[in-house]
Amino acid sequence: MAGTGKTGRRLVRTLRAAGQHVRAASRSSEVRFDWSQRATWQPALAGASAVYLLAPEDPALAVDFVATAVDSGVGRIVALSGRGIDQIEGDFSPGMVAAEEAVQNSGVQWTIIRPNNFNQNFNEDLWRQPLLDGRLALPMGATPEPFIDAQDIADVAATLLTSHGHHEQVYDLSGPRALTFATAVATIARAADRSIRYVELTPAQYQAELLAQGHLEETATALNIMFAGMRAGHLAEPTDTVRRVLGRDPLDFDSYATRAAAAGAWS
Repeated sequence: MAGTGKTGRRLVRTLRAAGQHVRAASRSSEVRFDWSQRATWQPALAGASAVYLLAPEDPALAVDFVATAVDSGVGRIVALSGRGIDQIEGDFSPGMVAAEEAVQNSGVQWTIIRPNNFNQNFNEDLWRQPLLDGRLALPMGATPEPFIDAQDIADVAATLLTSHGHHEQVYDLSGPRALTFATAVATIARAADRSIRYVELTPAQYQAELLAQGHLEETATALNIMFAGMRAGHLAEPTDTVRRVLGRDPLDFDSYATRAAAAGAWS
């Protein structure tokens, strides 16, 4: 139920281009859906045979929604999660954890996709403003990350929603190669033809910077938990899942950066 997010809006376009009937549901799409207003759940689900699920923060809502979807006649659920979520220590993304468990116990066809960090984190939110300011500072160290493009995630999700052979599968999705954040920032700087530097922070320094920027302490703590898992190497190895599902390689980071820069992402 994510028709306007980074993967959701791309998934809607991909499915509609393939001639599929799609109901985009979110607080701002044509079908209104709000996690906090349960009265919007049933109208969004009415008549749907398959659902793309982006979990809410509240784990109880995830469990109740999956039950409602099954009761409404949904026969297939593809849930977006995060790579390494089963290996990260600490209380990280309990909504995703609950959603994974709920779909696995739903009694209908299900697939869980666990992607690495999106390329689009650099140009659509999260890290875009720091890059525009000329400095991205994170507690990542030298552990590489095989960033994946949101369109590749959407294309995989479209296949899982509309074809057979993927029931009861958990797929880790990544880009074709792993690169450090320092290399990623240097790649973006070259593509955008501007000066941008990557700065390595300690977890404590990162926490302090996030709090100074106005983020909640629980958000800062969750992000530090995520980066601790990334530094441990749980997400570092590229996978071949995109090729296995789609029959083609995922988009390379250099190509992503070139395209995004040409579109004015960091101008």
